[in-house]
Amino acid sequence: MVGHKKSQITREATRVSTAPIGARNTSGCGQNYFRAFSWPKNSVVLIGLGLLSLVAAPLASAQRIEISWPTPNPAWAQGKGYENWVQPTASGESTSGLFGSVRSNGTQFHEGLDLKPVSRDARGEPRDEITAAMDGIVRNINSHPGESNYGRYVVLEHPGVSPAVYTLYAHLARIEPGLREGMTVARGQALGLMGHSSNGNIPVDRAHMHFEIGLRLTDHFASWYGWKKFGSPNLQGNYNGMNLMGTDPREFLEKWRAHRVDNFTQYFAGLHEAVRLRVATSRLPDFITRYPALLRQPINGLVGGWEISCDVTGLPFAWTPLTPMQVAGMRPDSIEIVSQDTAALRSFRGKSLIRTHGGRPSPGPDLNTMLQLVFSLR
Repeated sequence: MVGHKKSQITREATRVSTAPIGARNTSGCGQNYFRAFSWPKNSVVLIGLGLLSLVAAPLASAQRIEISWPTPNPAWAQGKGYENWVQPTASGESTSGLFGSVRSNGTQFHEGLDLKPVSRDARGEPRDEITAAMDGIVRNINSHPGESNYGRYVVLEHPGVSPAVYTLYAHLARIEPGLREGMTVARGQALGLMGHSSNGNIPVDRAHMHFEIGLRLTDHFASWYGWKKFGSPNLQGNYNGMNLMGTDPREFLEKWRAHRVDNFTQYFAGLHEAVRLRVATSRLPDFITRYPALLRQPINGLVGGWEISCDVTGLPFAWTPLTPMQVAGMRPDSIEIVSQDTAALRSFRGKSLIRTHGGRPSPGPDLNTMLQLVFSLR
């Protein structure tokens, strides 16, 4: 079975290489926390001109967010087990509809939750209304099921929470009439009807809504996609699945319900570090201007690189700016693996984050893809 992120192409394992440092335009990120200026390759960037002591967003805000289950199924709200709300694959295993390395004997990654219907019409088609999990803005609507393995789907961005995560609602039978990109929607507002649309074949008896929560990697996806020469057009812009990295909705929702976290800032701060790496670059990625809550310490003056913590999926959830002295001796745009949780990586077989050559670790294909997108490495 081909995953959602491979709906148009098959990923390639590509080695991260050096690239010239180009000017970065961060004015369109929606949050004007930073300004960046680039100099020749061996120089550094002055971040936040006039804001030399920019303070990182707090790691844990006290504000508790409001979030709702996006289907009419009351099982999750009633505290019932996932078997009561998840839609399995053809394997029949309930875990196959959850997030993680849950398919093909643990070798295939599923980047969301598959939520089953609670109501069907006389033909067996779902009647469940799909609703927004949080207040947000409609960023992408795909009304043509043949253009994506997601089928008909809607992506919302949620600027009212921090980080401003996206949510994605896929395999819809129809999009709610009148819903348009750029519209503001309220939590609980109708987005469409559950279905089984796809560019593949999802039988009606396994109709479901694929639900994701996550982060968008870059505002410059088209550049990377064109560089990769996949041979098919990118029809979804920056909301192509390859530019979206999901986190586990079930884990977040269960922690939120138990008051172990109140918001996404707290949740991301508590993720387990599977890989820590350093990137020797003066680039200011639009990823961190979009999600400043992921900063682990203030950006203060000159930045020569970044130290980044990733979970087992490769999600870069914690960022620390480095001074030029801290990356002294590293080639520009080079990647250094600082540490890895070997046991965690081995147990999560749906992703390839680390390759070892001659005893020396380097980024694997999935980690390479994230770094290429976030840092515009070519």
